[in-house]
Amino acid sequence: MSPDWDRAIEGFLAAQRAAGIAATSVASRRQHLAHMAVRVHVGPWSLDGAGLVAYMDAQTWARETRRGRRNTFVEFYRWGQAAGLTSSDPTATVVRIAPSDPDPQPVPDRVYLEALIRADATEQLWIDLAAEHGLRRTEVAVIQGRDIIETLLGHDLRVHGKGSKIRYVPLTRAMAESLVALVEDRGLGYLFPGEDHGHVSPQWVGKRVARLLGGIWTMHKLRHRAATRFWMQAEGDPYVIADLMGWANLNMVRVYVRQPDDRKRRIVEAASRAGHRLVEAVG
Repeated sequence: MSPDWDRAIEGFLAAQRAAGIAATSVASRRQHLAHMAVRVHVGPWSLDGAGLVAYMDAQTWARETRRGRRNTFVEFYRWGQAAGLTSSDPTATVVRIAPSDPDPQPVPDRVYLEALIRADATEQLWIDLAAEHGLRRTEVAVIQGRDIIETLLGHDLRVHGKGSKIRYVPLTRAMAESLVALVEDRGLGYLFPGEDHGHVSPQWVGKRVARLLGGIWTMHKLRHRAATRFWMQAEGDPYVIADLMGWANLNMVRVYVRQPDDRKRRIVEAASRAGHRLVEAVG
């Protein structure tokens, strides 16, 4: 990375931190900008619209990844203009990218249970914190002993969510017992220590869980599983689902929840050859 890009990125990230942007978001934006900086071969304030389009066109990103990168670039050049470092905005030439259509993909029972069998004790906790409690990998990585809170009904987990938002998620009895045991062993600090500011890296958590799940399945899709199962138990109440999952926008329910298809399945089965013969036999 050239010194010009390095100074520009550090200045932008300092402004982000000053505005209270979550550390995880700041780290993501650093990665987005660093990826571009070593591929465009010009300085940040010399990059024009054609150069930015050519860079983005050359990438094989999924749509949501592309949307996230564009959002970072828009914020970066908006900051550059406000700071008086440039008068141009190359992102104006990149057409706004619409969100993907919702396509929730909850991890199936077989995949989930087989991953638990292969996992060690710590990995089992990571899997169940996502699959049964709806936590993101970043939220799992930063759990501290002081976040385990005893209540009148059991134990809650104080979750440090996106945008530094706090939510409280009830813990299953099994998870509460496991985390309380970790607190007794490791104290009130990070329960999963590592070299990322004292805790394990969220990327490493996600990588290990994805490796255990195999195939197309990821820790994020364990959150799809949690949201879908919450939905079924909540009898379709979107507010409690949003509260448990840490969403301010109820539309996120459509993104994560795979609507139960048992009624459609019964219809298809009844209309099939086997179903038709069964009806005739009974008649």
